[in-house]
Amino acid sequence: ACFAAVSALFVLPTYPTLLGAVQMDDTGTTRIGKFIFNHSFFIPGVLAIAIAVALGFVLAPMLI
Repeated sequence: ACFAAVSALFVLPTYPTLLGAVQMDDTGTTRIGKFIFNHSFFIPGVLAIAIAVALGFVLAPMLI
């Protein structure tokens, strides 16, 4: 959960897989907008980070 929260792989469009998906999309639906926080992976990325952090806080007391 900490890695997902601090790395921001899907929040900032710098992840190679994200950039490759944008580049290979022929339909034009996957794109990076004019602003840095304006891309197709922003909402799924923020949701994944929030869920990972929440699960990390829930599971950590059980495992430690």
